[in-house]
Amino acid sequence: MQKIRLHPSGREVEYQQGDTVLGALEKAGYALPNNCRAGACGECKVKVISGQFDQGMVLDMALSQEERREGYGLMCMAKSLSDELTIEWGTEDAKPKLFPPRENQRYLVTDRIQRTPSILELRLRPLGQIMRYWPGQYVTLGNPSAGIPTRCYSIANAPRPDGEITLQITQVEAGKTSNWVHNDLTTGDMVALAGPYGTFIGDLALQTPVLCLAAGSGLAPILSLTEAAMRREYRKPVTLMFSARHEADIYDKGLMRFWETKHRNFRFKPTLTREEVDGYLHGRLPKVLPQVFDDLSAHSIFIAGSPEFVQQCTEAVKALGAQEEMIYTEGYFDQALPQTAPASHLVS
Repeated sequence: MQKIRLHPSGREVEYQQGDTVLGALEKAGYALPNNCRAGACGECKVKVISGQFDQGMVLDMALSQEERREGYGLMCMAKSLSDELTIEWGTEDAKPKLFPPRENQRYLVTDRIQRTPSILELRLRPLGQIMRYWPGQYVTLGNPSAGIPTRCYSIANAPRPDGEITLQITQVEAGKTSNWVHNDLTTGDMVALAGPYGTFIGDLALQTPVLCLAAGSGLAPILSLTEAAMRREYRKPVTLMFSARHEADIYDKGLMRFWETKHRNFRFKPTLTREEVDGYLHGRLPKVLPQVFDDLSAHSIFIAGSPEFVQQCTEAVKALGAQEEMIYTEGYFDQALPQTAPASHLVS
């Protein structure tokens, strides 16, 4: 098997013949800056320290002849010809480069699925350019011209070739936007999205056991992150713990069972707070965690839900040894949306 080595971190990525270097890195969860993906913009330019590669057709304005002689290449078009290709790329550079958000992106509602009595899933297909985003990010949705405020909702699926985006929206009693989605929006309707926003991404190249904690529709960004990890065959243990009041509030159980069956390293552990049912843990997650884990010092932790839930879970994982720099959180707030979309969610 061919491989790509990242210098100076020393990390290695498996390479399949025929892939571009950029494609191989993205499959492994690395976020090399890029834009056009056609050898025209130069954003994916890096220096190749050792090994041979076929550069393919690129523009001189994106990669000059002098840069080529110095060993630089555009990874969106480059294909490895060596058993090992070493590129100059430090650990800090292995972090995601956020894609610029765009406003008024037109999407069509292709399906509505009632996941729980209060959570509706929307499936949206782009009518124009596909939105590029990282798992864990969110978009804004609303209809201001009709008096429907713009609100933020996490994308619940990893990026797909057809550009489909899934949103899971909790109905809030006094929330104009969530009530519009639940009561008025139907299949065939067109909506406008803006995004992507948010930094609930973490280190996409992490190599640690992972613990995901979610409550309510906080499951959405966790689903996106987990799907992306499972798709790229993440090998370390991944545990997803989901808190709900009643058994009827546990959704996507079929998907969880599929992941558990297909991926031996994945475990789903739902817990109920208002009833006791065989096969489920009982109690609030911060209280249940010590029953499942003795030590979280080596884990990367992802927590999504209400601010109270996030705070309590953060305190609980720290009590079990979790390291501050390995904890990633996303709180869902119920408040008015400012002119610029914030890093946190607004869910009414």
